[in-house]
Amino acid sequence: MPASHAISRGRAMAVVAVLALSLAACSAASDVRPFADIQAGEISIAFDPSGTAADLRVDTNIGAVCAVAYGTTEALGMLATDSDMAGGAHTDHGPRLTGLLPDTEYVYRLQGVGEDGRLYRSELMTFRTPEAAPDPGPNAATGATVLEASSEFSNAFAAANAVDGDLSTEWSSRGDGDDAFLTIDLGREVRAVAVGFHSREMTDGTARTTSFTVTVDDGEPLGPFPAGEGLTVAGVEFTGRVVRFDVDTSTGGNTGAVEVGVYQAS
Repeated sequence: MPASHAISRGRAMAVVAVLALSLAACSAASDVRPFADIQAGEISIAFDPSGTAADLRVDTNIGAVCAVAYGTTEALGMLATDSDMAGGAHTDHGPRLTGLLPDTEYVYRLQGVGEDGRLYRSELMTFRTPEAAPDPGPNAATGATVLEASSEFSNAFAAANAVDGDLSTEWSSRGDGDDAFLTIDLGREVRAVAVGFHSREMTDGTARTTSFTVTVDDGEPLGPFPAGEGLTVAGVEFTGRVVRFDVDTSTGGNTGAVEVGVYQAS
């Protein structure tokens, strides 16, 4: 995707925040249309194994800027923006919902503004997060120093986002596909029992890492390990400080990671 079409997550959040305020102000107005008027196909929600985040996917039959308001009650209280890297209106949407609690029911509403200038809003709907998967242990990669990355799509998709412990940010390469890599310094030698990779992906199916390798202190590559939706954890034992994550196979495009993990023995 050309850089000229890029939009920072901060700008997207500002756009949708204005949209949300407009929707709230116009909630009783007759020109707010049902979201079903532009919805194309079913809504899908893919949950992170931790139960603390989810990616919602929905298509529209016209270009639109969309968001999801959600919370544990009908008062909602949280807002997820569409994280697509393209600026302006588009038809495939994938906002990431963060700050969730495992095994908890949430209420949510889709809302958006179409390129026709109209406001659209769904009825209240619900989903339930899964129970949290077993904790693989402390993640020594959180807060690590990034030594090198194959590339960065923009400052908003910097490599440091893959080690910040925040599922609402992500590192994206600039079209590196299977050649994307990230090298981090853990700051000390760590005895690891597992590694993890939480792939980023676009709503059109590109940029998804399907397998990855790790190389420790310039040794031989370990893996490949499978990757997919949400965080994938693979058991592997090593002791080291500098860890390189390589995309082994992918669906191409702006590959990268929401987070990477080096899980140490408790």
